[in-house]
Amino acid sequence: MLRSIYRNYVLAYPRTVLALLCLAIAFLGVQATKLEVDASAETLMLEDDEDLRITREINARYRTPDFLVITYAPQDDLLSDRTLENLRSLKKDLMAVQGVASIVSILDVPLMASPPKPLKELLKAVPSLESPGIDRRLAKKEFLNSPIYKNLLVSSDFKITALQVNLDDDRVWREFIARRYALREKDRAGGLSLEERKELAQVRVDFKKHRDRVRLRDHETIAAVRAVMDQYRGEAELFLGGVTMIADDLITFIKEDLVVFGLGVLLFLVVTLWIIFRQLRWIVLPILTCAFSVVATSGLLGMFGWEITIISSNFISLQIIITMALTIHLIVRYRELVAAHPDAEQRQLVEDTVLSMGKPCFFMAVTTVAGFGSLLLSGILPVIDFGWMMSTGIAISLVLVFLIFPTVLVQLSKIQPNTSFENFFGLTRLLATATEKYGKSILVVSGVVLVLSIVGASRLMVENSFIDYFKESTEIYQGLKVIDQQLGGTTPFDVVVNFNTGPEPEPKPEPEPEAKTGGKAAQAGNTEEDGDDEDDDEFDEFEKEFEADKGQAQYWFTAEKMEEVEKIHDYLNNLPETGKVLSLGTMLKVGKSLNDGEPLDNFALALLYNELPERYRKIILDPFVSVEHNQVRFSILVRDSDPSLRRNELLKKVKRELVEKMGLTEDRFQVAGLVVLYNNMLQSLFKSQILTLGVVLLVLLVMFLILFRSLTISIIAILPNIVSVGVVLGLMGWAKIPLDLMTITIAAISVGIAVDDTIHYIHRFKEEFPKDRDYLATMHRCHRSIGYAMYYTSVTIVIGFSILVLSNFIPSIYFGLLTGLAMVIALLTSLTLLPQLIIFLKPLGPEGPVESA
Repeated sequence: MLRSIYRNYVLAYPRTVLALLCLAIAFLGVQATKLEVDASAETLMLEDDEDLRITREINARYRTPDFLVITYAPQDDLLSDRTLENLRSLKKDLMAVQGVASIVSILDVPLMASPPKPLKELLKAVPSLESPGIDRRLAKKEFLNSPIYKNLLVSSDFKITALQVNLDDDRVWREFIARRYALREKDRAGGLSLEERKELAQVRVDFKKHRDRVRLRDHETIAAVRAVMDQYRGEAELFLGGVTMIADDLITFIKEDLVVFGLGVLLFLVVTLWIIFRQLRWIVLPILTCAFSVVATSGLLGMFGWEITIISSNFISLQIIITMALTIHLIVRYRELVAAHPDAEQRQLVEDTVLSMGKPCFFMAVTTVAGFGSLLLSGILPVIDFGWMMSTGIAISLVLVFLIFPTVLVQLSKIQPNTSFENFFGLTRLLATATEKYGKSILVVSGVVLVLSIVGASRLMVENSFIDYFKESTEIYQGLKVIDQQLGGTTPFDVVVNFNTGPEPEPKPEPEPEAKTGGKAAQAGNTEEDGDDEDDDEFDEFEKEFEADKGQAQYWFTAEKMEEVEKIHDYLNNLPETGKVLSLGTMLKVGKSLNDGEPLDNFALALLYNELPERYRKIILDPFVSVEHNQVRFSILVRDSDPSLRRNELLKKVKRELVEKMGLTEDRFQVAGLVVLYNNMLQSLFKSQILTLGVVLLVLLVMFLILFRSLTISIIAILPNIVSVGVVLGLMGWAKIPLDLMTITIAAISVGIAVDDTIHYIHRFKEEFPKDRDYLATMHRCHRSIGYAMYYTSVTIVIGFSILVLSNFIPSIYFGLLTGLAMVIALLTSLTLLPQLIIFLKPLGPEGPVESA
């Protein structure tokens, strides 16, 4: 059937077929402009993750705005007139930026011990650094010693401070997220009505439109904030941080990578193709097939609304590499046929080339799809999408290569191949000779390498250090480093503790006036000055108003609860892996410092909770306590740059020790937040990719059985690929390179691509062996024919992956280098171990003279 199609259509009307292809590509090129990039944190979450639901509930209950963080290291003292004036000016200019709602800095936070005052006096007028007559010496002491501010708002050496730039609250965004999540949950449970399905579809469309507007707005805001920061760099060293900024910069990185990877791969491949083939047509034709394939795939993705994420940011370079490999196999085969049949017509040579390579190239594409297809088991939408994108792209490449190559080549005149590169650089001949002379040694070395690789792979760890994802030259890295090492840590997670519910407490008798102040210092003051009736009267009025309007909280702040809060806070704060911990316990410690080291009583705590000015309460209380839900929240920052940090072990330890050491039952607390969600994603990806690698190998074994119709040959074909992938995973284990969102996919992808060499070599070996039934002679012929194609494709693949080192995203660099290494090992094993296994096991039958017809 293929012969009929090619003879009667493709080769009979090559210009028509090519013209139709050009029209289709032009249409898809327009659609490709719709292709978008998504680098939000949501793309790295498991949608069916219970911790995601918990995190969303916590974020909704203890809602804090999206914000940017500016680190400010002035040349002068942090509290000098010049520095404070610059901070005022910086704050004013930042507030003028559209999209900025408010700013929290050392100028704005409440100072409760500068100087220390009784609680009732403090609540009348809570001072800040901008208050008249503030003692800066005492303010500095408070900043450096306050459980709230030290190592968070200011560094321990008092040389760096942070400004929290709160962005405008987007209520529409939150409503979209909540409604979409509710409909998705109901859909997973199988309970959506027809109307709700329509609503979900419309919510997705509306959400995407709103999200795009939000991203543009945030990008403009971040650009404006950076422009303001640039005006102050002469006075201080400034860095920008925050999740919103990281997401925005990642989108920029991804867009840059798409261009750099695509153009870089093409440039390097042009040079490589010229060095290898030394003829213009063998440069133009591969570039043409690659360009058509990339445009066609991008067009389809744009047409159906698929988006590029961190995971799929290298899809263009991957598709170029795979398309180039297919094209090179056809080129090498055509050159062989021209050399073997110099008198044959061009059309016949093209037809024979395409038809002889159809079967191995088809299985080459199918096995590569199988490698990427394993990504569909991850449960993570961007990883699944990446698997579908690459599977679709490979299918498109296969079709276009087998259409473009013959329709263009058949219109060109036949020329003899330039074999100067083969004559000069005979790597394949050297490997053939080495296999013949040292065959048994190759088997022994391969076995030892495989054992060492298995041991190394057993040492693999799954980690997610955000700061190590970026080059040191990027602002993301520099900002994260300052925040991480000087200001308490970068990566957050939450522990939420629920108190046991019980009957509503009985109202207590009204406490004596001396106790109403809640402070030892205040009581002492009343003892010394018995005539202080005026102050007591003022406080009595304060208390009456408090009890009438907001007295509900006074029964919630019990000594038992506060003791438990402090106990948990101290435990979390003393963990070596944690940086800064903020909670109600932080406020309790501040209260002790205000009360001569004695804890505040229940009434004083309730008074503080309700009567602290709202702008201060939003900073130090509201994010950590919910009287309404009988719950407290502990916000923990992890020092991401600590090389000894093991996040999965940390989370397991916290959950275990909250039960064993803190005496909580498992139903009383929840651990959630970014660290938890991202760790869940990596652990899920590890299980679905590394542990299902055996499934991928089994699928390939079945494909080999279909292709080669021999169990022995199929097993022989699998072994070199196990060695090549094993070497990479083993090297990562021995070198302590952690598995992350990119490197964790190397195993399956490498198997899918590396197996191509095996397929082509065995297919050619089966064709050549019947000529003389001599395994050694057949090996030498295969190395001098298909061996060149394998060598050329491997070189182009390695060069293609090496372009990823230009990325600002470190996981992409690791992915490129390690996958390139896997291709090098795959080439060496396919030209040494594979032929030696064939020679040793003789799967094609015994050697002997060729039987005459």
